[in-house]
Amino acid sequence: MSPRQGVKRVLRSGLVVVVLATLLAGITAGVVLAKSSTYESLRIFSEVLQLVQSNYVEEVNSEELLQGSIRGMLRTLDPHTSFMPPEMFKEMQVETEGSFGGLGIEITVRDDQLTVVAPISGTPADRAGIMPDDRIIKVDGQLTKNLTLLDAVRRMRGPKGTSVTITVRRPNEFEAKDFTLTRDVIPIRSVRAELLEKTIGYVRLTNFQKTSTDELDKALQSMRVEGMTSIILDLRNNPGGLLNQAVAVAERFLPKGTLIVTTKGRKANQDLVYRANYDGIVYDEPMIALVNAGSASAAEIVGGALQDHNRAVLIGERSFGKGSVQTILPLSNGSGLRLTTARYYTPSGRVIHNEGITPSIVVALKPAAKPEKGSPQPPVIRERDLERRFKGLEEEQVEPEEPQGEQPAGEAPGAQREKKKETTSESDGDKAKPRSRRDFSLDLEKDVQLRRAVELLKSWQIFMRKQPGQMTTKAEAQ
Repeated sequence: MSPRQGVKRVLRSGLVVVVLATLLAGITAGVVLAKSSTYESLRIFSEVLQLVQSNYVEEVNSEELLQGSIRGMLRTLDPHTSFMPPEMFKEMQVETEGSFGGLGIEITVRDDQLTVVAPISGTPADRAGIMPDDRIIKVDGQLTKNLTLLDAVRRMRGPKGTSVTITVRRPNEFEAKDFTLTRDVIPIRSVRAELLEKTIGYVRLTNFQKTSTDELDKALQSMRVEGMTSIILDLRNNPGGLLNQAVAVAERFLPKGTLIVTTKGRKANQDLVYRANYDGIVYDEPMIALVNAGSASAAEIVGGALQDHNRAVLIGERSFGKGSVQTILPLSNGSGLRLTTARYYTPSGRVIHNEGITPSIVVALKPAAKPEKGSPQPPVIRERDLERRFKGLEEEQVEPEEPQGEQPAGEAPGAQREKKKETTSESDGDKAKPRSRRDFSLDLEKDVQLRRAVELLKSWQIFMRKQPGQMTTKAEAQ
């Protein structure tokens, strides 16, 4: 090697060292500046808090100020990220458990009065004779007029075996009446099932909670014994729920090993692949799934998987379009943080967020009442109509991959997270609203989407029974 070549190599090595040193210095400076900026903002926040506490015209509640500041911070993110105070966090946990200790009354506020919507069949309230439209004017002697709905629910719930006295006034009756009820475990049902036309198994799934697949299994097994030869899965107005339950529901209709959904986030451990891994009964009957603008998140996971694998014909209207996963993180004071941590994709790599799922057969549900002439039809709200929604994801397409962080086969997708005191869930971003748990009835005359599904399945059964040129019997013609 000549002296000139040696000099060049030394110079080149020196240049690399200088460039690397400059890059590292820049990165370090960037991190320091970012931290410095955060600390400076926190210092300003502390100054503002102190000034408000000291100088505001009225005395302030510091706890309320701090919770308000947390909510304000999270409002700069997407609409499904939110802070849950302890009472709201506890209520959310109760709703996903599938049962609670209480009286079994569905209540609402009507005309500023706590009003019974309906007692749940077989519960203490039902056995005591509580009736729809009863006004609950006192709970354990305390007037309910100034209680929020959440406060009233909290007072009536409690451990099994404990008692509570509610004072009820009925419409058209002047005298109020006391009912002393003993609390019991009240199941929250998420599945309604009924055999239609003697052979069509209709299943309505209202949300995805911890007991959903157990309820679904019992309903499907019972209807198969009774002669079920086809299935209608009704996912309309289902706002979502637990991600692992959505995967488990899809597993009941897809072969083992079938891709159901993938999730992708900022961290490698949020890139997950969920495949069917169910060893029980997999139902292969002809199937239709119903969706509408109220079908969101976990419901869209199930609908998207069934559609992508041509397992079911989707009927109805375009779904809500929420393709993000929220992780529920408990905080040290008993409150919780609902944080958007990943996006999900259907088996074919479709992005549902903001777009929703378009059914194979679009059938619009007629409005319950015709709007008066000149009055506008109320708009249908979907994900793309929300403020602060993720933008630009409609154009994104991904090829599903098996990420390194995939959970071991055979383990429930949510199991490891629950051990770490956090649960992965799909939800509509708000606290679930109470739903009717009364025995439901179906009206095929008014429900045109369900009627179309029934007609298609009946036609399919006729085609499958017949061969070309075969005569139709008198019984079949009727």
